[in-house]
Amino acid sequence: MKRVVIGICLALAIVATANLFPGRAQEADTRQQQPTSNGVPPANPLKVALLKWYKANTTTRFKTGQQPYGVAFDGANIWTANFEGTVTKLRANDGEVLGTFKAGVEPYGVTFDGANIWVSNAGDGTVQEFRASDGKALGRFTVGPNPGWMAFDGANVWVTNGKNILTKLRASDGKNLGNFTVGNGDIAVAFDGANVWTTNTGDGTVSKLRASDGKALGTFTVGNSPTGIAFDGANMWIANRGDGTVSKLRASDGKSLGTFMVGGLPYGVAFDGANVWVSGDPNTVELRVSDGGIVGRYLDRSGTGVAFDGANIWVAGAVAVNKM
Repeated sequence: MKRVVIGICLALAIVATANLFPGRAQEADTRQQQPTSNGVPPANPLKVALLKWYKANTTTRFKTGQQPYGVAFDGANIWTANFEGTVTKLRANDGEVLGTFKAGVEPYGVTFDGANIWVSNAGDGTVQEFRASDGKALGRFTVGPNPGWMAFDGANVWVTNGKNILTKLRASDGKNLGNFTVGNGDIAVAFDGANVWTTNTGDGTVSKLRASDGKALGTFTVGNSPTGIAFDGANMWIANRGDGTVSKLRASDGKSLGTFMVGGLPYGVAFDGANVWVSGDPNTVELRVSDGGIVGRYLDRSGTGVAFDGANIWVAGAVAVNKM
């Protein structure tokens, strides 16, 4: 993932230098370095001789349908919801397209329930279920007027509807188990292991509900136009598209643990097990979980949905999905 070998000639030259001065590379490896303006220690070329590689601003692009918004990983493949009316399945290890399947009107969100893929169709108020193994359509279920990004809680799929309504569908058969009131302009939802959270882009808040029965547990103020949301195992991270920030809330009680400036128009959020990734325009930004410090910034215009496949980050763009 984002690894690069700095040219062979340079590496040989550095190895030769390290041989002439045997203590320099080891000394450089432990020497305290002054961080750069973004908080990341500067690259030390002497570490090349010690096989210490560095992150590179590189991406690989794979064509999907037009305007992919949602991105999800099914354990082996990446799925994108394409606003043109399709969903695309790509093999995660090499990006080969394994199928393109017709969806409803303006597909937007996509999530995986352990066996099947669920796609929200923002233009016709429905959610569709596809078998992940072969893309076969298994059902279509009516929800609210403008379904957005979804989340799976282990048994049910939760769908935002953009009109203060969060819908709970039983994954086994798509049965509606309830509609629950949330904030204004609900657009995305995440599960923290016990509760579901929605971002409410219309009023700058997030709502927390108990997953078992949909009981409201709190409403918490974040930044302007919150969009994407993700759970890191302890905290919720929210991309605030209206003011170029990311909010960190403690999941247990919603307490604000910080607001971090990333700039531009942040959109989606994903956690890779160590860091938080925020897609957007003009950059995808990688943040350190402990303190929100910027680890990397990668040029990737018009980034929307974002997902982690266990090794790489995938970001949806205008006509393609980028693998980092």
